Amino acid sequence: MDLDRNNLGRETSPYLLQHQTNPVHWQPWSEQALAAAQAANKPVLLSIGYAACHWCHVMAHESFEDAEIAALMNDLFINIKLDREERPDLDALYQNALALLGQQGGWPLTMFLTPNGEPFWGGTYFPKHAKYGRPGFDDVLKSIANIYASEPENVAHNVKQINTALVRMNNTRSGDVPLLETIDEFGKSSLQLMDMENGGTKGAPKFPQPTLLAFLWRTANRTGDENLKNAVTLSLDRMSQGGIYDHLGGGYARYSVDDQWLAPHFEKMLYDNAQLIDVLCDAWRVTTNPLYAQRIEETIDWIMREMRVSGGAFGASLDADSEGEEGKFYVWDKSAIDDLLADQDSALFNRYYDVTPSGNWEGHTILNRTRSGLSLADDPTEISLAKMRQTLMTTRDNRVRPGWDDKVLTDWNAMTIAALCEAAMVFHRSEWLDYAKLAYNFIKQTLGNNNTLLHSYRAGRAQHAAMLEDYAHMIRASLRLFEISGSASYLRDAVGWSEQVETQFADTQRGGYFQSAASSNDLVVRSKPVSDGAVPSGNGIMVQNLARLYALTGETRYQTRADTTLACFGGRLRDQFPSMPGLLLGAEMLQNPLQIVILAPSGSAGLYAMRRAVFARYLPHRAVTLIGDDQDLPPDHPAFGKTRIDGKATAYICQGPVCSVPITNAETLAKHLKDISDGNEAA
Repeated sequence: MDLDRNNLGRETSPYLLQHQTNPVHWQPWSEQALAAAQAANKPVLLSIGYAACHWCHVMAHESFEDAEIAALMNDLFINIKLDREERPDLDALYQNALALLGQQGGWPLTMFLTPNGEPFWGGTYFPKHAKYGRPGFDDVLKSIANIYASEPENVAHNVKQINTALVRMNNTRSGDVPLLETIDEFGKSSLQLMDMENGGTKGAPKFPQPTLLAFLWRTANRTGDENLKNAVTLSLDRMSQGGIYDHLGGGYARYSVDDQWLAPHFEKMLYDNAQLIDVLCDAWRVTTNPLYAQRIEETIDWIMREMRVSGGAFGASLDADSEGEEGKFYVWDKSAIDDLLADQDSALFNRYYDVTPSGNWEGHTILNRTRSGLSLADDPTEISLAKMRQTLMTTRDNRVRPGWDDKVLTDWNAMTIAALCEAAMVFHRSEWLDYAKLAYNFIKQTLGNNNTLLHSYRAGRAQHAAMLEDYAHMIRASLRLFEISGSASYLRDAVGWSEQVETQFADTQRGGYFQSAASSNDLVVRSKPVSDGAVPSGNGIMVQNLARLYALTGETRYQTRADTTLACFGGRLRDQFPSMPGLLLGAEMLQNPLQIVILAPSGSAGLYAMRRAVFARYLPHRAVTLIGDDQDLPPDHPAFGKTRIDGKATAYICQGPVCSVPITNAETLAKHLKDISDGNEAA
């Protein structure tokens, strides 16, 4: 590897390829790059970002494309570029290091490391010259290089302090597994975080936080707390009618920069939309709000139209920028809308979508419907608005499109597979289930080998060892497919991947799971994630998986693993529960499973009718097993030995060790499940 040149051209990451022509001598993250830094005794400048990141583009244009800045970087540092989506474990490590330095994290992340990869100082975006109250990047480069050369004791002190703190972050505080009463208390206490006027959590910027919403919704429905229900529905209503939602093309942006959900940071990420489909399905089951059904369908249409790659999997993101401007693809001027809708009812459209001559964002209009109400209009009005949206969409399709990061990430695809499964069953859309199976098979065949997985695929190359989240989300997806199909192959996948997690990621001394496998040798510290952010933590998803595996198989090893993980973080829950809803969802499932068994020939009308009855209800703690003529339940399942009655499709509902009397028609099953979900029967 020639370190006196930019070596990103051989990479597949769209983000890295965006920087392949920079005059900076960028290197991909590798042992060779770190070895070169050691040989030259040069500090490492590590720049982390992703393809859809607006401020990453800004810093690239200002600094990395500038010959003067590049010369400084090349002279003083070994410069490494990293796609945070390809190596989220490295990104998490250095984001934690930045937080320990007392700074707000984010992207682009700019970290300064010793030649061994140890962080000693950092920041995020730096302007080329000092402005916005930030030091200029040129001054930062000179200052850090000088400190590294002339103050080795201070650098060593910083390294030791940061490394010690990073290790300490993995020191879990053990405690009791939270009981249902405690989980309910945490759920109700979380209400103080919520903005009861605009939805979401208080303040700006606003992120969707679907794991928190899912936890609040589950608590609300189990306890009957109307305030919690309102907090969730208000959040979903405001997001779904706000500017964060793309009213022409479908799909939600990553976050809103204001507290009204009006002005998005226009990038669209696969993971946000997958999780929001899940939450909207849960909310629709209870409310049957047609707004949620419409947003689910539109968002899935967007994923299928704009995010699918050859072979059936899904790309990662759409950029915030086009033609060098943030949001240019998405915003409108009133005059253009009036011209395009001259033969239709532009006044109606403008009233519903907040279109005014002065605009609502930097002189332009972000289409949104929060001013016209949080619910859909009458059918004739909605039909008219849909036709006008299509007219605008046809014109928008001719604009210069934002960049598409088409790399396939195992964990984000698995989230999408699970969401498509759920939506397919709720809305009886078999084609959505077909898409889910196609993507699942792509991941298994292209990024899988026996029970091991890789993390990323693009341009014919699968690479990067899978992380905890990859395995956790693929287990979750396989269990959803198992519940829907009854196919034992999906359960075998889940079991095999669970054993890989135990072998590669388990902290056998303190409990819980590391983000990176034991074989990872390029991290100064392996992180153990437990807080849920834009994506749920791997530990939270694993507890949910283990709880469901225990309910489906009756095997106590899964219960023990879930209990151990919950207990190892239990001492932090009391103080930090709002950031750990994923763990709490797993704890609730572990203590409160609803095991539903349907015995019927595969493909029979009776099986399909009963399955529809199950998936129509909001039963987040369900564990469904479909048993055909040539199958049987695991011997430790509470319904083991149960049989069909008079040759009919027969269902059993088990709670704890007790199973219901046999149920032989779908209507009776639906009534029992309604009583359970409404709280009229013990659950």
